[in-house]
Amino acid sequence: MSRVCELTGKRAMVGNNVSHAMNKTKRKFSVNLVKKRFYIAEEDRWVTLKISTAALKTINKNGIAAVLKKAKADGFVK
Repeated sequence: MSRVCELTGKRAMVGNNVSHAMNKTKRKFSVNLVKKRFYIAEEDRWVTLKISTAALKTINKNGIAAVLKKAKADGFVK
């Protein structure tokens, strides 16, 4: 399974390591993902999601129902 946030679609970015001598080599900036269980009261069930920590902060602020609704509108959740 790829390292992609299931709610926001965040994925790894590509950039350069730059040495003191300005030599550049490719590197990858990985996403900070966590596996988390959420209880959805409207559906009366638990859901396990692999989400970024930024999405977790958004869920804590807005609630899981609102974030899932927005993710469905954006096309990240079926």
